Amino acid sequence: MTAPLLVVDGVTKRLSEGVTLVSDISLSIEAGEFVAITGPSGSGKSSLLYLLGLLDRPSVGRVILEGRDTADLPPQDLAALRLARVGFVFQFHFLLPEFSALDNVLIPIRRRAVLKPPAARERAMALLDALSLADAAAKLPEQLSGGMRQRVAIARALANDPALLLADEPTGNLDTKNAAAVFDIFARLAQQEGRAVVVVTHDADLAHRATRRIHLVDGRIVSDERA
Repeated sequence: MTAPLLVVDGVTKRLSEGVTLVSDISLSIEAGEFVAITGPSGSGKSSLLYLLGLLDRPSVGRVILEGRDTADLPPQDLAALRLARVGFVFQFHFLLPEFSALDNVLIPIRRRAVLKPPAARERAMALLDALSLADAAAKLPEQLSGGMRQRVAIARALANDPALLLADEPTGNLDTKNAAAVFDIFARLAQQEGRAVVVVTHDADLAHRATRRIHLVDGRIVSDERA
């Protein structure tokens, strides 16, 4: 039996002021799962996502990615693992305005410095093409619609071929049509490419497109349902 891609073991996150963001979270996520994390404002959704993505460390417990316990990794090793194996999409696309769509997608590839420039450019163009953005490669973000900018952000998140894709309210600034299109992309990435996709969303209709729904209240999991 294949080991889970991601294991969260008894994770709690407290701030120095004594505020608890998430409490005693344990779960595992398989490759190919499409998971929606839901819950009211302040329930710890984004805090949990940042822990899953190694952007933050738990106060208690462990996060194990592809069998690697990240608890005691030095910051430099943690950053390298995150760059290689985890992709992020946020509510605001955070594209660099002075860079073209292609150059924005190239940023993480260049940071990792594994591919030579021609191969890096080929990969970035392939990702844009897969998201129907090939004709927009040379355009600046201000020349793109909101839905197109978010698709560029997804291409950038996929630049280093991550096993785990995390998205924090990625449709919060999109209309209904574009929001549905983004969720269709996430579903395809999970089902056809075998990536684990975890999306924080407040939209119940979009959450039901996922194959698994985890609901948080006050930093705790109160339900974990598979479709």
